[in-house]
Amino acid sequence: MTASTPPVSPRASRPATAPAPNPAEAAASGGARARFGPVALVVSAGVSVQFGAALAVMIMPRAGAAGVVTLRLAAAALVLLVLCRPKVRGYKRADWTTVLWFGVTMAGMNGLFYQAIDRIPLGPAVTLEVLGPLALSVVVSRRLVNVLWAGLALAGVVLLAGHGGGGFGGLDPLGAAFALGAGAMWAAYIVFSARTGRRFPQADGLALAMAVAAVLCLPLGIVEAGSDLLVPSTLALGLGVAVMSSVLPYTLELLALRKLPAPTFAILMSLEPAIAATAGFLVLHQALSALDALAIALVIAASMGAVRSQIGKRALMTS
Repeated sequence: MTASTPPVSPRASRPATAPAPNPAEAAASGGARARFGPVALVVSAGVSVQFGAALAVMIMPRAGAAGVVTLRLAAAALVLLVLCRPKVRGYKRADWTTVLWFGVTMAGMNGLFYQAIDRIPLGPAVTLEVLGPLALSVVVSRRLVNVLWAGLALAGVVLLAGHGGGGFGGLDPLGAAFALGAGAMWAAYIVFSARTGRRFPQADGLALAMAVAAVLCLPLGIVEAGSDLLVPSTLALGLGVAVMSSVLPYTLELLALRKLPAPTFAILMSLEPAIAATAGFLVLHQALSALDALAIALVIAASMGAVRSQIGKRALMTS
């Protein structure tokens, strides 16, 4: 269906004597939904994360970076454990090892990123962090075309580095190092999220890993924020950040990774700087320069190209 063709109700357009739909066409339509469904989950997760990040900015002066991470992960763990009520019996040692490492990567990814944005602007921090998933896409992929798409996405995120800040020049070295570390943990998170999704039903593995991450971050949060973590308004904002930045996006990503190859998922993660810039324009009224618009176009083109190339590969394999 093209943009100029209005949607038509199947019931209104098909006469009573019309033949049954072609099984091949129905299968193709269902296959398209199955392929693009996980992509929509990943994009939705990115949007939720960025609005959650905007809310987290309100808490940072109250609880500090470690305090915000603790509130986010602890509240998310409680919500997921209550909703999922995961079973703890019947799993093998390898299953628990996987969920443990998933929790470690989750704690490291969040902790390092919040330490980074406490020292450098959000734009360069997100751009440096995205280099982790991009590197994963190149390492894991066995197709040259995915390497080319990753290169195009990398060009986009480098251009976007200057949005809302001073680019990479003059960045605090420790902040930049934290952002790169967060990117490495993000790549590991992608791997262990996919493994956890295959070993645990529904979001049970995510709930257990979130609890592990919360326990790991709790001492650091208490040391930095202390009793400030218990202020009702701070707790309420922390719950909002947890739902928008952890519970919802991590659940969507876990579900997406059950059907979406890790290399494609990793390149889709390069949409994060573009979503952040768009959210800044819509919510914070931050103007986009021509360079920012070009960067966003490159990132989106690379992401869509990666998805289409993966779909084309699957179509060839099943034909």
